[in-house]
Amino acid sequence: MAPTTQHCHVISNGTHKNGGAAVVVPAAVETEAAAPSSCAHLLDAGEFRRQGHQVIDFIADYYSRMGDYPVHPSVTPGFLRRQLPADAPRRPEPGAFAAALRDVRDLILPGMTHWQSPRHFAHFPASSSTVGALGEALAAGINAVPFTWSASPAATELEMVVVDWLGKALHLPESLLFCGGGGGTVLGTSCEAILCALVAARDRKLAEVGAGRIGDLVVYCSDQTHFAFRKAAHIAGIRRENCRAIATRRDDMFALSPAALRAAVEADVDAGLVPLFLCATIGTTQTTAVDPIRELCAAAASAAAAHGGVWVHVDAAYAGSALVCPELRHVAAGVEAVDSFSMNAHKWLLANTDCCVLWVKRPPLLVAALGTEQEYILRDAAAEEDDGAVDYKDWSVTLTRRFRALKLWLVLRCYGVEGLREHVRAHVRMAAAFEGMVRADPRFEVVAARQFALVCFRLRSPGPGKKASRENELNRRLLQEVNRNNGGSGAPYMSGAMADGVYMLRCAVGSTLTEERHVREAWKVVQARAASILRETYY
Repeated sequence: MAPTTQHCHVISNGTHKNGGAAVVVPAAVETEAAAPSSCAHLLDAGEFRRQGHQVIDFIADYYSRMGDYPVHPSVTPGFLRRQLPADAPRRPEPGAFAAALRDVRDLILPGMTHWQSPRHFAHFPASSSTVGALGEALAAGINAVPFTWSASPAATELEMVVVDWLGKALHLPESLLFCGGGGGTVLGTSCEAILCALVAARDRKLAEVGAGRIGDLVVYCSDQTHFAFRKAAHIAGIRRENCRAIATRRDDMFALSPAALRAAVEADVDAGLVPLFLCATIGTTQTTAVDPIRELCAAAASAAAAHGGVWVHVDAAYAGSALVCPELRHVAAGVEAVDSFSMNAHKWLLANTDCCVLWVKRPPLLVAALGTEQEYILRDAAAEEDDGAVDYKDWSVTLTRRFRALKLWLVLRCYGVEGLREHVRAHVRMAAAFEGMVRADPRFEVVAARQFALVCFRLRSPGPGKKASRENELNRRLLQEVNRNNGGSGAPYMSGAMADGVYMLRCAVGSTLTEERHVREAWKVVQARAASILRETYY
């Protein structure tokens, strides 16, 4: 981040109003002129520069003091609504911008979960960087709406360039890139990406079997697939009972079995249904399981051959970023056979939320499903004369869209592929160290072998007759204790998951600010809480 300033403030005479130790937070500039009344001043360059400096100082101070915040606030529902007025101000107060920043500091930040905290281990990261944040600001300042090539030619073409840049960095097959006949787009989230691919697959299939058979379409995933897929299927008109969530097993590292998929598809074909879509995952949310892409593609193609096969989409929202590292690319073996692929650059590649990239092998299928007839006002003679012009409104659900490509381009240009590799590798190393500490303590076990930067572990029950329910309850209690004292700024924040009847704790290393010391300190907290629970329960 930018060099920090010394604008600081201590809340509540040494006691944080939401519990815990005193927290030093950034302060806004305390004085400013009354807000201008003329619309001519709403984008005044001088005012923008002055207020912009306040915001940059505020954010820089926030990052420099991030370690002083409890990761998760000790608040109850309604805490903020009770402190803010019921109605918006009719007219701005004098010094409205500085007053608003003070409210961010005093009211909003104390009630936030600090996703950029170095001790946030509960979720996959929402990664941040100086360039990512400033790229977001730059895109917001330009405020273009690049829904067609004509609406913003440079924005459209930069997006085409940057998705190929990233695809090559991830070693995706050329068939998914513009340079190989495919193409990509920058969306907000994987939820959007999955929905777009699913709608394209649905319309292609209905063109073959008839629109009246939409109720016969069946989609496939594992019981570890993110719920966004089932939500997308529902939105796309797939009957809930036609979404096959195939069970996985701990013995298979929670990966989707090609044999089980083949059996499910064959059973549906025999029942007169129409197999449509498979959502495979590289890096599931609960355990970062990796579905075997090559084998799943082969199983789906052969089982559904009579119905023209199924569309295979790979959701690599989290772990897709890891493909920048040559030593991790084996997890995508067989990806050349898929129809579409998506990943979130905002999760691990420093692009700041939101930034999801979707690549498709056959863009015309996406356009056929999502395209709109251009109104006269959107037409441009240059674009109509060139078949290579892309109108990105026809590649997604939304028409209005943000200039996200600018941020991603800046991140790739300023950090380079090698810089991104080192960022990912640093987190993988720290997670490997945490995994080693877990394995070295006989009281604990690793539930699923670590593949990226997530460690899934649990406390063993020392009592006789180790019933699953007893061990699960023991680990639920452990998680509560680990997260309980988050009023203190040094406490870690972790999450839990249930897979194949096994409850486990999740430690996801991924914050840009996380260092090895934070990982070691987090493990010491886990050990201390576990020792206390075992003493109270068994001794």
